[in-house]
Order: sequence, then C-alpha cells, then structure tokens
Amino acid sequence: MNIQFHLQTASQSGAPPGIDRLDAQLLMLHALGRAQSDRAWLITHDDDELSEPTALAFQGFCQRRLQGEPVAYIVGCKPFFGMDLQVDRRVLVPRPDTETLVEWALTLDKTKTVLDMGTGSGAIALALKSVRPDWQVTALDASSDALAVAQINAKRLHLNVNFLQSSWFDALSNEKFDLIVSNPPYIVEGDWHMAALVHEPKQALTSGADGLDDIRLIIQQAPDFLASGGWLLLEHGFDQAVAVRDLLSERGFKAVQSQLDLAGIERCSGGQWLE
Repeated sequence: MNIQFHLQTASQSGAPPGIDRLDAQLLMLHALGRAQSDRAWLITHDDDELSEPTALAFQGFCQRRLQGEPVAYIVGCKPFFGMDLQVDRRVLVPRPDTETLVEWALTLDKTKTVLDMGTGSGAIALALKSVRPDWQVTALDASSDALAVAQINAKRLHLNVNFLQSSWFDALSNEKFDLIVSNPPYIVEGDWHMAALVHEPKQALTSGADGLDDIRLIIQQAPDFLASGGWLLLEHGFDQAVAVRDLLSERGFKAVQSQLDLAGIERCSGGQWLE
C-alpha cells in the first residue's frame, strides 16, 4: 500500500474525526526517517509504496496518537521560534502561545541579563539567546530531568545558556537581572483540560485551587532579584490576565500591562520594578 492509502486510513481510524491530517503527515515522515519539514516531499511522493516495517512503525505511531500522546513526544521534537527542540515526557511540549512572551521580551531596551524560570525544554531561554547572543541568559528548573533536556537542546543549537537546578528562586543568592521571564504552571487543580494533558508532567501544569500559586510566589519574590528598571514577564491562562495584573500592581510593579497572543487572548502580563 502507498503513502496516500496509509494517510487516509489514519484519518479514518479511531473515534471520529480520526487523526488530524497534519499529525498523520508528521508521523509518516517520522516513520520514513525524514525531517519534519519534508511535508512537500511527502505530498509529491504519495504514490510511493511503504515497506512492511515502515507501515508497521507508522501504525504504531498512530495508535499512540489515538491514545492522546502528543505528536511531539512520538517524533521527539517540536518547532519553536524557528528552532527544532528535542522534547519527551520529561518536559512540556512548547506551545506557539509562548512565542508571545519571547516576542515581548525582545522588545525591551537595556536588557543584558535574563532569568528564565521553569525553563523545561529551554524554549524561552534558547529563543532569547538565539536572537540576542549578547544577553547573559540563566535558565532554572526544579526538575533535573527537564534540565537534562534543556542542556541537550542548548548543546545541539550551540547556544551558551547557564542552567541551574532550583525551585524558583531558592538556589539564587544576590544575583540581579534586567529581565525575569517565566511560563509557570497555571492550570487549576482538577481542571477539565488536564484530561487531554495526561502524557505531560503534571507538576509543570497545575498550581493550586485557582492556578495562581506559583505566579503569586514569583511576583512576591521577583523584586529581590530584579535590577532597578527590570521587568518581570509571565505567561498565564486565558482568563487570568486581570488577576495577574492585580497581583503585580499590589506588589508595587509599574507599567503593568498584558500582551495578546495570535488568537487575541491576553496571554502574558508583566510589569517594571523601579525601586
């Protein structure tokens, strides 16, 4: 059977609507040992016959996808801000929404030192370093497993980032940063969205009864580690912008504001520390 047949079968498998066509194409490329960017090649070779081992591998990948496993974990990588990042079950899959945070950070003037908190795969830290190689970027995470993934990505991309194992600010002493960025856990405990996220590390997703426990801690402690005039930028849930802005203002941050993602949702909020 040819590539087209197997892709069509995948789209009809499992409960309707089956596997998304793009997902199926990415899984097929993985089975064929080709780069995830080779979709054009796939379309022009849809009459090619699949060997039995390749067909079996593709069917196995499809079964994993039908069970809810993210495509990024199956193929082992995820594009983010022009980079291909290695990902697996040790880290969250980077989301396009988080690029909003990166783009905002890159607009800030007079930045030299940056702290990325809860770095996971290293997505934010590495994106910033790739565009601003002169910035000194430190990335921390409480998980040694996550840091191992981030360090692999940094080495493969030839980006010099300082990685540190730390539960938020615990391992820091007197350091001061011009910019602190974070995509912390912000999903409410027991939220129905968690049913679709069972393959990803829970500790990187949920944060208390209202999803704001970690954000509160970061906002409370960040001023001790910000240089005067430094910024704190946080990603948060689609309905948390008002609450996060209130927390920033109450702590004494100035110029408090939010940024919209591509869907027009207030995805990130931040403020400047002037004391």
